[in-house]
Amino acid sequence: MKILVTGAAGFIGFFVSKMLITQGHIVVGLDNINDYYDVNLKYARLKELGISRENAEKFGQKIKSDTHPNSFSFIRLNLEDFEAMPILFKDQNFDVVCNLAAQAGVRYSLENPKAYVDSNIVGFMNILECCRNYKIKHLVYASSSSVYGLNKKVPFETTDNVDHPISLYAATKKSNELMAHTYSHLYGFATTGLRFFTVYGPWGRPDMAMFLFTDAMVQGNPIKVFNNGLMERDFTYIDDITEGVVRILEKNIKPRMDKGEKYKIYNIGNNNSVKLLDFIQAIEENLGIKAKRNLLPMQPGDVEKTWANVDDLITDYEYSPNTPIKKGVSDFISWYKEYYHLS
Repeated sequence: MKILVTGAAGFIGFFVSKMLITQGHIVVGLDNINDYYDVNLKYARLKELGISRENAEKFGQKIKSDTHPNSFSFIRLNLEDFEAMPILFKDQNFDVVCNLAAQAGVRYSLENPKAYVDSNIVGFMNILECCRNYKIKHLVYASSSSVYGLNKKVPFETTDNVDHPISLYAATKKSNELMAHTYSHLYGFATTGLRFFTVYGPWGRPDMAMFLFTDAMVQGNPIKVFNNGLMERDFTYIDDITEGVVRILEKNIKPRMDKGEKYKIYNIGNNNSVKLLDFIQAIEENLGIKAKRNLLPMQPGDVEKTWANVDDLITDYEYSPNTPIKKGVSDFISWYKEYYHLS
């Protein structure tokens, strides 16, 4: 298939693009390479896909990969570009779209709400319009576990009420699900929303706990432990996430459409909840460093516990997250040391 992957310079988008290439698909990666976090990491991911920094910096030009010239190309664009995006869809004739581009981060949404509306609302509407107008068979898009907000029942299930988001980021992701439902209903194409749960691993985002804790410990700084460490997260290793996303992208959508299931939502996580203090301990053991802990109160927009029920994904796609937390942390630390040239 020919697949558009937005957010291709991002953490999940990078891994999904890489796996799709190895599976024999033709992938066009799109990203605006914003500076929400270190752009050098984004350029380094693209380099792994055969796109040089010099070429990646060119806005609006479709660049072929040096290492995968027949199967991967990259274009730097904003999702909310109402002129360039339809041209891209018309020229490329995509079969499937995987929208992983978004303004990420719960806490940053308290500081810069406009960035979330521009990318996550306006940009997503542009994606939906292009899918509608250029006859895309299937749109798979990133939602988030943050839509569950103050939900107290665990594990979280897709049938739970999600009308109480506690950050603008969460509100934009819930909006994406509602918008996708509307377009599936009105225009008859398939949409699948994926509520991601705390993804970690090599090449991960520097604003996430795994990276922040490791950075601080290596530099001898205290780590910020919110809610005095009384937090639990459904930490999910990147390989398990990627496997799930690619299975959804590759599966023939026709049988689902024949049953009238145009709109679907899934949790995608590890099906398990890990104590934050156990996660920190695994990092300490791999680094051989005891963390200095700065215990802090709960932050606005945060929740105490996340835990995904992924039974639907297991049933429909034989999804099987199986990476133990110790292996996942070990893999990240090995990558971190290599990336930053640490002994």
